[in-house]
Amino acid sequence: MPTAVATGFSLIFFAFCLALCYVVGIFLWSRSVEGARKAADRAFTAVVTSAFALALTPLVSVVITVVSKGVQRFDTEFFTYSMRGVVGAGGGAYHAIVGTLVTSGLATLMSVPIGLCTAIYLVEYGRGRLARGITFFVDVMTGIPSIVAGLFAYALFTLVFGPGTVNGFSGAIALSVLMIPIVVRSSEEMIKIVPDDLREAAFALGTPKWKVILRVVLPTAVAGISTGVTLAVARVVGETAPLLIAAGTTASTNFNPFSGQMATLSVFSYYEYASPGVPPEPYLERAWTAALTLMAIVMVLNLVARSFSLLFAPKTRS
Repeated sequence: MPTAVATGFSLIFFAFCLALCYVVGIFLWSRSVEGARKAADRAFTAVVTSAFALALTPLVSVVITVVSKGVQRFDTEFFTYSMRGVVGAGGGAYHAIVGTLVTSGLATLMSVPIGLCTAIYLVEYGRGRLARGITFFVDVMTGIPSIVAGLFAYALFTLVFGPGTVNGFSGAIALSVLMIPIVVRSSEEMIKIVPDDLREAAFALGTPKWKVILRVVLPTAVAGISTGVTLAVARVVGETAPLLIAAGTTASTNFNPFSGQMATLSVFSYYEYASPGVPPEPYLERAWTAALTLMAIVMVLNLVARSFSLLFAPKTRS
């Protein structure tokens, strides 16, 4: 362990020294050839480029680590089998994939209408204390820890249905608490940047305000809104803490979010890594592959958002 820490520190120090030498070298070379002003410009550009490269290094390291360790079990069995009756090697995360899609889908169905309608109210209708109060609570909800959302959902279902009520729908409620403020904020900003000239032109034709919002404002902002919704889904699809409390886990496939505990990829990866059996290698391989699958899902969501942006973006004449 000390050797690994020392090696990691030396690599970081080497990268920092290399970036520093690059900045100093490009400044001295440019000053001798191009003058002081051009040298200062090149030095500043080198500082920004080096800072970007250093900031990108951990991300690249994470991607390489997850892909290299997760690809070992990235096979058909992993995506078509659950862990029911499996001890040691074998099995898969089919049940966790189903649970992730169900809970995230339900959370999206609940969060998007609420968040979008709230954003429309704040931009188009909201005035006075009510609008300021909603804005304040949205800001507060944006910064709450994810574990608080899980405790809220668990406490709510305990009060309504009795102690020990843990199921997929409870997990979806916890995720929606985290999604709603992100959808509100992103949708609000996209609706705000719709030019007022479009609204005024529609009003001049005698169009009611609700129809202006549906036919003019939302179609204009749909590209940005879809991107914001995708970011909100990507934010919650990998959450572990609230789902540990609200949704639980199981080794079997559960398609019913209203009955019984439901496994998710994040919780599955956590238990496989935190509580491996003997030998631990099969459990760790499944944990890394689950993490890789989560990354793949987020990547697909981003590609879908890009496609929606291109498909629904307002057409302009060249």
